[in-house]
Amino acid sequence: MACGNGPAAGTSALSDLNWTSAANGWGPVERDHSNGEQPAGDGRTLTINGATYAKGLGTHAASAVTYYLGGTCTSLTTDVRVDDESATNGSVVFQIFRDGTKVADSGLVTVSDAAKHLTADLTGGLELKLVVTDGGNGNTSDHADWALPRLTCG
Repeated sequence: MACGNGPAAGTSALSDLNWTSAANGWGPVERDHSNGEQPAGDGRTLTINGATYAKGLGTHAASAVTYYLGGTCTSLTTDVRVDDESATNGSVVFQIFRDGTKVADSGLVTVSDAAKHLTADLTGGLELKLVVTDGGNGNTSDHADWALPRLTCG
């Protein structure tokens, strides 16, 4: 899982690591499940365009999930989109920050879009922050999936 100075060397599923803080617009951030509703553990399988994902984070705009990297990690890759459970609603923007600098941005993503693949350079960073904002129309149905987020560290 993680060493005292940051995540262990190699590639890890982000949902297997402990975050340092998490804030979510509706209920708690869910590990390996969609956001669901207010109670913890009530999410479903992460689903984007009918494809299911065993690993990831289920969030809801506005959200921010922060991890300590310890300067040892080089990259994060993930697919992102509004979860299928949001039916015909939901619009969000996914952003990845390294030490307060934005290093990846999905642009506006809706439930009718295909999954977007993001790659972020984290080289030398001490902190990773995953942010989801609403798409400018409020946060109704903004169940936002970080699907298969993979963190690579040296």
